[in-house]
Amino acid sequence: MKKEENIFKNITVNKKAFHDYEIVEKYDAGIILLGSEVKSIREGRVNLKDAYVEIRAREAFLVSSHIAAYSNASYNNHEPERKRKLLMHKQELGKLDRKVKTRGITIVPLRMYLTPKGLVKVEIAIVKGKRLYDKKQKIKDDDIKREMDREMKPYR
Repeated sequence: MKKEENIFKNITVNKKAFHDYEIVEKYDAGIILLGSEVKSIREGRVNLKDAYVEIRAREAFLVSSHIAAYSNASYNNHEPERKRKLLMHKQELGKLDRKVKTRGITIVPLRMYLTPKGLVKVEIAIVKGKRLYDKKQKIKDDDIKREMDREMKPYR
């Protein structure tokens, strides 16, 4: 098996989720899509910025994700912001459902990617919201680290 075959191709990454939330746990999920959605995803016309995962009747749904209409599709194109069912094991869904009932916990998509077999998957995470002072502290720490790296560069 070649090394390149195991590489997952990121379609989109939800940068806002990494900024606004503290990630507790990550899961991978399959997603049920229509043909025109898959073609649009392969073009990279996806936005997960305001998306979240909702659990209803032991099923998970990706809500508020935007997959643009495929430009070359015929009259039966998909609706860009429809709910899309996520495919996960029952045990994982039960665990997610229990954790989401806790105050301050939610589930958001982190990235959408293609597997080497051509399947579209979504990486979702259980997250806690960050406070404003946490965000400011993280930015400050990143700036300090960047400055230190800059200063140490000539000595490497």
